[in-house]
Amino acid sequence: MPESINGVDLGVSVVLHPPLCQFSPLERHPKMTSATRRDILKAAAAGTFLSTLASPYAMALASAWPTRAVNLVVGYPPGGLTDAGARFISNGMTKSLGQPVIVDNKPGASGNVAANEVLRTPGGLKLLVANPSLTINPHTFSAPSPDPTAFTPIGLILESQYILCVHPSAPTKNLAEFVAWAKAESNKGFSYATAGAGGNTHLMMEYFRERMGLPKLSPVPYKGSAPAIQDVVGGQVPCLLDAASLLIPFIATGKLRPILVTGSTRHPALPDVPTATELGIKDFNMTAFIGLWGPPNLPADIVQKVNTAMNFALADPAIRDTITKNGDSVGGGTPERLDTITKANYKLWGEVAKRNNIRSE
Repeated sequence: MPESINGVDLGVSVVLHPPLCQFSPLERHPKMTSATRRDILKAAAAGTFLSTLASPYAMALASAWPTRAVNLVVGYPPGGLTDAGARFISNGMTKSLGQPVIVDNKPGASGNVAANEVLRTPGGLKLLVANPSLTINPHTFSAPSPDPTAFTPIGLILESQYILCVHPSAPTKNLAEFVAWAKAESNKGFSYATAGAGGNTHLMMEYFRERMGLPKLSPVPYKGSAPAIQDVVGGQVPCLLDAASLLIPFIATGKLRPILVTGSTRHPALPDVPTATELGIKDFNMTAFIGLWGPPNLPADIVQKVNTAMNFALADPAIRDTITKNGDSVGGGTPERLDTITKANYKLWGEVAKRNNIRSE
């Protein structure tokens, strides 16, 4: 199956196995006219190859998919939560699909490099594993970013609650004390660490600030969560709000103090830490999510195959145990579930970014 619309190898990469079909879709067939072949070539160049083939050809092609390795394209280096999400499902998907499923790290521009690669690669041999930044980037980047609703949703891989944490030396042990502290220090430039300017941890903290009626604070951006966490642990920055699986190891060793979690229920690893809802912050049930998307207009048969393979991978007890031990929740379910999350985040973060004039550059 072709992997790009530039320099497409239109005929040689599609193999339809006998007895379904004895010829390539682009080879001459008694019932295929020159005009038909020209239409298929045009459709392939436009990224609509599968939906344009007459039903016998489309059915044969879908039943044979995938005919070679599938790439899970990740817009971040190895070692982060998004990369981990891809690796949680790759082996199980390989077993289910019968072809290698390979994690392909393409870092850059807060995930935009990877997203653009999948966007321009029809056919489903390149799939996107991404986080909430996919829904944020169009609102915060000066250069055009891919529209998250243009991708074909396949399924949710995992979710992670956010935790608001402070350095243990901070004069606060609960939300009321944190708010009073931030207000008292705001005239001096009360700061918080983020995993990057215009990213999900930046917008999450600004959304929290709005909900608590806090004055403007000073975000300190880092190149990823790891250095941001390290500087809060080291006392250089007083607080941050980030994913539970990244913060719990530091909370467990007393290097960070949790104030609240943002899930619908208390976190199993932090039974004494209240949720935002319990503390009276309405509509603040938020999670960092990792999802799987295909390129635009991915045929329904292929979406179903990939969704089934993803759910098969997530059903593995060892994978489920690893995800939950890390402090996250196992995803799974239908493409519609991810589609709902994507659209809700896209709308919310657009509003937050606009109100606070947040930019990624």
